Amino acid sequence: MSDSMTLTEAHTGFELFSEKSIVAMRVNGELVDLAHQAQVGDVVEGVEISSPDGLDVLRHSTAHVLAQAVQRINPEAKLGIGPPVTDGFYYDFDVATAFTPEDLITLEKEMNRIVQEGQRFMRRVVTDDEARTELANEPYKLELIGLKGGSTGDDNESVEVGGAELTIYDNVDPKTGETKWKDLCRGPHLPNTRMIGQGYKLMRVAAAYWRGSEKNPSLQRIYGTGWPSKQELRDYTERLEEAHKRDHRRLGAELDLFSFPEEIGSGLPVFHPKGGVIRRAMEDYSRARHEEGGYEFVHSPHITKQNLFETSGHLAWYKDGMFPPMHLDEVRNEAGEITRAGVDYYLKPMNCPFHILIYRSQGRSYRDLPMRLFEFGGVYRYEKSGVVHGLTRVRGMTQDDAHIFTTPEKMQEELVKVLDFVLTLLRDYGLNDFYLELSTKNPEKFVGEDADWVEATETLRKAANKQNLELVLDDGGAAFYGPKISVQAKDAIGRTWQMS
Repeated sequence: MSDSMTLTEAHTGFELFSEKSIVAMRVNGELVDLAHQAQVGDVVEGVEISSPDGLDVLRHSTAHVLAQAVQRINPEAKLGIGPPVTDGFYYDFDVATAFTPEDLITLEKEMNRIVQEGQRFMRRVVTDDEARTELANEPYKLELIGLKGGSTGDDNESVEVGGAELTIYDNVDPKTGETKWKDLCRGPHLPNTRMIGQGYKLMRVAAAYWRGSEKNPSLQRIYGTGWPSKQELRDYTERLEEAHKRDHRRLGAELDLFSFPEEIGSGLPVFHPKGGVIRRAMEDYSRARHEEGGYEFVHSPHITKQNLFETSGHLAWYKDGMFPPMHLDEVRNEAGEITRAGVDYYLKPMNCPFHILIYRSQGRSYRDLPMRLFEFGGVYRYEKSGVVHGLTRVRGMTQDDAHIFTTPEKMQEELVKVLDFVLTLLRDYGLNDFYLELSTKNPEKFVGEDADWVEATETLRKAANKQNLELVLDDGGAAFYGPKISVQAKDAIGRTWQMS
């Protein structure tokens, strides 16, 4: 991001920034095209292509070129959405025949032609009716029209209709002024396709449900990666090769550590004897360290009646992440009439309510505090099949989970201790490169009083600052019941993982 400036005259971004590395700008905080005319008094910042915002713009523009290439080759293809994502982009298509690896090669060649044409990305505000007329043959786009300015339920859909205005981007031939292609899109985009360069590659094809719902049609999703230069693309592909060598799923099979039997289900691993040895060693060490740290071991069942999760708020705020209920204990007579009502039981997604019940099981004195409860708790979360990934995103797992009950006066002291404990334990397991992430209240998804949230957030911030680690703000990313600090660790090839 370049230095900000406050305008004394109205200017477009093209007039303000001559550097080729500036691909968009922020005007009063809003990300816009360089063609946008900023007004007197506006605060303007240029966006470098290598910045996070710049990479998003580059990748979003590349996704448009992919979609244009698909429809050049297959005019009957219907468009879904095409957002930038981490390290790249994707675009969803409804096509009669699934894409093949050979198709990706053909599409890349067509994309290269579009890039070389230097088509201009031109933003145009339209009404709902105008958009419906222009996109009459695009059923998925028609579904998105009318969602502008509101929540679509999917962050990726906001690249299409997330703004207050409905806009279409035309890809315009710079020589003739002819519109070569168009898409419903919020933007912003690069000034032209030539600025995409040669730092992109189509990676793979996957199936994806429209708008993420199994009730909707299954589309073909093409994933790609995009970078400011060909060298950065090469560097990225080399990192992928290194990641493949270290892929724990492959190593787990080769070393006979664990597997994911189809008979059990997606995201539910079983550990083999060799994996059990490693797991036992890690658990034994963790148990010993917790005992040294003043933690007491507890155990809780894997299922519970629904009223516990109603009281805790999980059913109100987290039900989509839970497995469906099991209806038990219902009794019927010979006529089939219910003589005793049944009860819904749920697999637990978290251990918190159980530990609170243990604390609440008898009267407590301040002399009992701090009370540190710990267990290796089995939890179950209904992750969508498309995001389940090895041991890093599962549906059943064991958490080394602790809850500390203390007085408000001792809260910061305990937080500092627990952060020290977690970081030391992770270092003992061989991880050394960390940063901390502070997740704050989501104003649309929280329980409790604002004053308590403010106090808890500031206490977490103070405790985190004592670690002398980078602290990154995750604004609105807290769980419904409170703010949190997560420990993010980098692995041997620079990937980041949440470890606590």
